[in-house]
Amino acid sequence: MDPSNLEKQNQVEEPRFLDFPHLLDDATLDGKQRLNKYSHTVTNGHAFPGAQAMLYAAGVPDQDAMKNSPHVGVASVWWEGNPCNMHLLDLGKRVKESVLKQGMLAWQYNTIGVSDAITMGGEGMRFSLQSREIIADSIETVTCAQHHDACIAIPGCDKNMPGCVMAMARHNRPSVMIYGGTIAVGYSKLLRKPINISTCYEAHGAYLYNSLVQPSTDGGDTSKTKDEIMTDIEQHACPGVGACGGMYTANTMSSAIESMGLTLPGSSSTPAESPAKMRECVKSADAIRTCMERNIRPRDLITSRSLENALVMTMALGGSTNAVVHLLAIAATAGIPLSLKDFQRVSDKIPFIADLAPSGKYYMADLYDIGGVPSVQKLLVAAGLLDGDIPTVTGKTLAQNIESFPSLPQDQLIIRPLNNPIKSSGHLQILHGNLAPGGAVAKITGKEGTRFVGKARVFDKESQLDAALNRGDIKHGENLVLIVRYEGPKGGPGMPEQLKASAALMGAKLTNVALITDGRYSGASHGFIVGHVVPEAAVGGPIAVVQDGDVITIDAETNELRMDVADEEIKRRMGEWRPPRKPVTRGVLAKYAHLVGDASHGALTDQF
Repeated sequence: MDPSNLEKQNQVEEPRFLDFPHLLDDATLDGKQRLNKYSHTVTNGHAFPGAQAMLYAAGVPDQDAMKNSPHVGVASVWWEGNPCNMHLLDLGKRVKESVLKQGMLAWQYNTIGVSDAITMGGEGMRFSLQSREIIADSIETVTCAQHHDACIAIPGCDKNMPGCVMAMARHNRPSVMIYGGTIAVGYSKLLRKPINISTCYEAHGAYLYNSLVQPSTDGGDTSKTKDEIMTDIEQHACPGVGACGGMYTANTMSSAIESMGLTLPGSSSTPAESPAKMRECVKSADAIRTCMERNIRPRDLITSRSLENALVMTMALGGSTNAVVHLLAIAATAGIPLSLKDFQRVSDKIPFIADLAPSGKYYMADLYDIGGVPSVQKLLVAAGLLDGDIPTVTGKTLAQNIESFPSLPQDQLIIRPLNNPIKSSGHLQILHGNLAPGGAVAKITGKEGTRFVGKARVFDKESQLDAALNRGDIKHGENLVLIVRYEGPKGGPGMPEQLKASAALMGAKLTNVALITDGRYSGASHGFIVGHVVPEAAVGGPIAVVQDGDVITIDAETNELRMDVADEEIKRRMGEWRPPRKPVTRGVLAKYAHLVGDASHGALTDQF
């Protein structure tokens, strides 16, 4: 073991990672800066002859390259079977070509992913959140074990982005993220309107409640059955490659990370199939060289200021509730203090200005057409709401990066003026109360009101609620608060998203219903929804003892989430509660359930 790592065993407990031998930041050879800071360990001299033999076999062309060329890992979250990820291998190949032209060595590899849309509502969704940790573990492992000097990561789907950035924060070597890009907008000929992946789930709710019909007000065909309409939606919601097109989790996280300075300008809003995305891949080689030459490292960019920018952009654009658990995880990995209080503080001051799906009309591809995320950043920087002075992977400040981008057109309808927002404060609200002493995250756009009171109807798993919806058991009429529990990080296990249920309620127009869970919601979810309840039911949180008929209050004005049950009665119920049998005891989900922390601290698996 390296002596410095041996010494760490006797130090007090604090976040720490292995030290690796490396060249000094200002090391030169023949007057040229040495960028092979870490790979030099195995490529210099003959201390690691086996390593060099393997590298020659892998493609190092000659001795000069072996001794002097830096090694850049090109980590794509590529796999087939998901439009968010299936094109990333091709993006990675373009990145590799560009890195090689810079006189550097480029090594492509990939990690795994889970399609949230394919797994939504099924047992496969339990594997989704933990894939974030596998992605982070994979990239950290390859970067460190292979002595890479830098990393260019190419994520596509929801958990991909935070997984890549967490890995960057761990290995802390020069890094650039390239977002795979958003999908084009779909179109339904039968509904005669633009559609997207969220349409599938909301249409399913209308399908279950026999209200899925063609429009009757435009003089068009109204003869198609609900099955024909569902088939049309399924076939045309996703017209090609790219991540889900609204301000869902993928686009939320990419916009936030771009606002932190970890991508090239425009990365988060450039469509997956646009020529500009390939040009971004080419430019990434220049950016990674800049980061290596100037020793710009991830933890130089992941700061309190850049995280503040991420929160601001999330609130302004109406981003996903998942941004909370992911940004908390990124901050904790980088050793930056960030808490639920920060989300509420930023939400209180930042107006919600984007008319983007799921609650709005437009999509990320539409935003790209009017200037994209950089043009929104320009608006917010000018208003003093976004910090334009933070450093970025280009070597310039955020404000310098966006200087050449156009201001938003005066006649555009997607981004509202700051003095005429959709909502004067953010849509994400942090709630506390006797139902969530450790916090909960609500998505309240204002369109559904800011306060909801109703009687509880309790389901111990999402599947139970899905079955009730399939039977038509959830009725219009009196206000109901549906409680879905034992779906937290440990209890699920895996904290699955519950878009299938939340979208079905919207599609069925059950506006008399609110949802509360210790699990998560998709970025495509909207309505009166509260998730991330802490403590979760599986560890004995109060949500475990809610009973059918209890009156539940969700108040986004006072930030309260409570059941109108006396403290003594709650204590009595808790005394009788017993933890349920663990659903899994072997395999990756069992390991995850054993290691994972609560959602209010990022649901991390390495906070021992």
